[in-house]
Amino acid sequence: MKVVEMKRFVVFLSLFTVFLAFAAAAFSQGTQANKATIKTQEVSNGDGVPVLVKHLPDSEKVRAQATFANNTSSLKKALGERPILDLIDFTAGTEAVTARYPEGQLLIIEYSNPQQSIEADNSFKSFLSQNSDGRTFYKRTGNYNILIFDASDEAAANSLISQVKYEKDIQWLGEDPFLFHRLERAFVNQTSDLFFSTVEVILLGIGLSILGGLVIGYIFFLVRERQRGTFRQFSDAGGMTRLNLDGFTPEISETKLLSE
Repeated sequence: MKVVEMKRFVVFLSLFTVFLAFAAAAFSQGTQANKATIKTQEVSNGDGVPVLVKHLPDSEKVRAQATFANNTSSLKKALGERPILDLIDFTAGTEAVTARYPEGQLLIIEYSNPQQSIEADNSFKSFLSQNSDGRTFYKRTGNYNILIFDASDEAAANSLISQVKYEKDIQWLGEDPFLFHRLERAFVNQTSDLFFSTVEVILLGIGLSILGGLVIGYIFFLVRERQRGTFRQFSDAGGMTRLNLDGFTPEISETKLLSE
């Protein structure tokens, strides 16, 4: 009897151990999945909605029909086969959201770093310059690369794009590694502004000096012309006393001479 009970206990213990192993594996996979989701998708703490979706214009109205994607296939299901979508690199946490507006189909692509966003910006501009259909418009704002498909007109598309705001700030827990670069850039900008301002002031001063000289010279010229008009005869001495070698100088009246 004791042997049977011992066997039953061993079987029960084995089954219990297997159950614990499966439970631990399932919990570990769930934890890793949650970590992966948090790592690749920024979610609002309040309602669990991706932050990128909330950056859509009038997000509360279009959230129900908006499509969030982190791969090309999901994006093509929402937008159809568009060659420009193949330029989007969804590695390293790239995400996108699209929604329909009266102005057109809006697509916001968020890259995880400025370098990827700049590279994508160059690719999109190059593609649209060679394959423009007149209804697709594009602009880069921060790390957002914004596209409008099937736009009604350019003014409406630009108006919709201008409503997309990049409102993310980076806060470093330790020392900012880019602080020196920002200070260097600020110093260069301030120095260049000071240089151009100084050059502008100098050029403005030179211009005013030249203009003032011309005005004063012209006024002096008019005054001298008026004085010359009062002379009865021409005198190359400017009206001063000179030797009457040529007989043209008027005789000086004796009444105007100083007496002894």
